[in-house]
Amino acid sequence: MAPPFPSADTTVASLLARLEELSRARPDRVLRLTGTLPAEQGEEREAFELLIFRGFSSSTTHPTAFDPDRPALPEGSAITGAELLEGPLRPGAEILLAGPSPVDAFLDSAAW
Repeated sequence: MAPPFPSADTTVASLLARLEELSRARPDRVLRLTGTLPAEQGEEREAFELLIFRGFSSSTTHPTAFDPDRPALPEGSAITGAELLEGPLRPGAEILLAGPSPVDAFLDSAAW
């Protein structure tokens, strides 16, 4: 299994911004990220699912800020996997194009 992303030299915000930028050029693709959110003291980390489509991130598991300039995941989140899907999504009939893979595999526009 690949190590959780982001690496020590990459912030969650910069990673999401890069993936959102790449998704703008591919309106026929949806990137689904999975991982865990940072834990509050004494609590366990919670799993999350985040979809990136046409330049925007949207969580399917947790509320996010209405402000599109704020990252959809807090710092300290660990992204453990990514899947590329055909977009737009059709409930019950998703088409998996690539993955599951480490998220950094999708930082190259050729992977989309």
